[in-house]
Amino acid sequence: MPRVSMTVNGRPVSGEVEGRTLLVEFLRETLRLTGTHVGCDTGQCGACVVHVDGASVKSCNVFALDLEGVEVRTIEGMANPDGSLGPIQAAFQQNHGLQCGFCTPGMVMTAAALLAENPSPSEAEIRAYLEGNICRCTGYHNIVKSIQAAAAELAAGRVAAE
Repeated sequence: MPRVSMTVNGRPVSGEVEGRTLLVEFLRETLRLTGTHVGCDTGQCGACVVHVDGASVKSCNVFALDLEGVEVRTIEGMANPDGSLGPIQAAFQQNHGLQCGFCTPGMVMTAAALLAENPSPSEAEIRAYLEGNICRCTGYHNIVKSIQAAAAELAAGRVAAE
């Protein structure tokens, strides 16, 4: 079987994969990073969003072998170095930006990408950016509120940006 090597959450990793192995499978099954969720297997729900070289990617739509040498960041990589919740994760917790929590990893990763591009998005911009992420519990109001709170916290300089 072919071998793929990449950096995941700042750590070099490698593993043998079949050509058809999706990134989400490599993360969950080979690396045991189960925070990235599999929701639909079709790229529709956004539960599997990770960052690849800084860009948001639905990991159920990309083959692991195509990512040789890239940097991948998962929800596990969003925590602070001491293991505590990172600023966006903390904002989701403090503002009840989750209900069942299934969509939360993808929402946090998408929010991080948005805030990296636009540190002060409007509510409309947040909602537009989240269009590729589905919350079946209809928690969008508090998800938007969480992203606004994270943006304010990052802007105030109380926490470091990703």
